Amino acid sequence: MSDPALESTRRRLTARQADTVDRLGRAAVDLLSREGFSGLTVRRVAAEAGVGAATAYTYFSSKEHLVAEVFWRRLASSPGTTHETGDLAAKVIDVLGHISLLVADDPEFAGAVTTALLGKDPDVGVLRVRIGRDIRGRLSDALGPGTDPDVIDALEMLYSGALVRAGMGYSSYQEIAQKLEKAARLILR
Repeated sequence: MSDPALESTRRRLTARQADTVDRLGRAAVDLLSREGFSGLTVRRVAAEAGVGAATAYTYFSSKEHLVAEVFWRRLASSPGTTHETGDLAAKVIDVLGHISLLVADDPEFAGAVTTALLGKDPDVGVLRVRIGRDIRGRLSDALGPGTDPDVIDALEMLYSGALVRAGMGYSSYQEIAQKLEKAARLILR
């Protein structure tokens, strides 16, 4: 796969453009932590990043697109997990835990990711597919060749549901991690 820093939903980026997108992403996360998702706009993020609003809109169609892109970039640039055990459930738990940790340290960002990924923005739809493929690939790698696709589907549903539940505030990310472990072990019995 190519360098995720140079990829965008809409086009391949030059190094300078990638820097602008990165600044916008960092500004979005900072603004989210202070104002929450309701206080986030692409215009406000652009101002925080020192970028013109028109420039920001060339990269992001909406605040949902911006948040989903930040999550995608974190996921795509994070290394895969190494599996030093033969326990399939432990491997899956490592994968799901690793992905969960990409948002766990910032509850406002985590909630925004949940909201953004549920949106109808076509650019978010592109990112949902990319994110889904990445997560499916990581689960498939952990489980090995020949794994029943229905098992992988169930684990994807488990993870998606867990993030929605945490994003809605029903459980903390710590609680979700424990519940993911129990549920993964049940699925992989």
